[in-house]
Amino acid sequence: MDKWDIRFMELTEQVGSWASCLRRKVGAIIVRDNRVMATGYNGAPTGIQSCTSRGKCLRVENHIASGTHAEICYAAHAEQNAIIQAAKYGVEIDGATLYCTHQPCVICAKMIINAGIKRVVYKEGYPDEFSMELFAEAGTKVEKFE
Repeated sequence: MDKWDIRFMELTEQVGSWASCLRRKVGAIIVRDNRVMATGYNGAPTGIQSCTSRGKCLRVENHIASGTHAEICYAAHAEQNAIIQAAKYGVEIDGATLYCTHQPCVICAKMIINAGIKRVVYKEGYPDEFSMELFAEAGTKVEKFE
């Protein structure tokens, strides 16, 4: 890891602090040529009340284990929101690096691969080994930030 990785991971953690999730604060940034292209944090889509606003977590209420049934949640993942932001504003992210506070899940891994992101740097683990298998098969470089 170099000084840029440290700087971008610090920024990723700051972006994650904006999350509207009660269980986990996740941030993601997409970087090309040492420039931030897009940011994302886990939170409810525009016009949908977040767990913070509701004062309760749907996943906790339904006893859903971490790493399972990601679709049963009001929030979109940080990686998804960063990719969507880039698409919405016409920002080129092909060949970019995605920094994330947590290892991407399999759903996010598929989006990252299809978006052409070539490198993923994450800090915290996540119970989803299938995502790592997909990254390896696709040739996406994945590094744990130490």
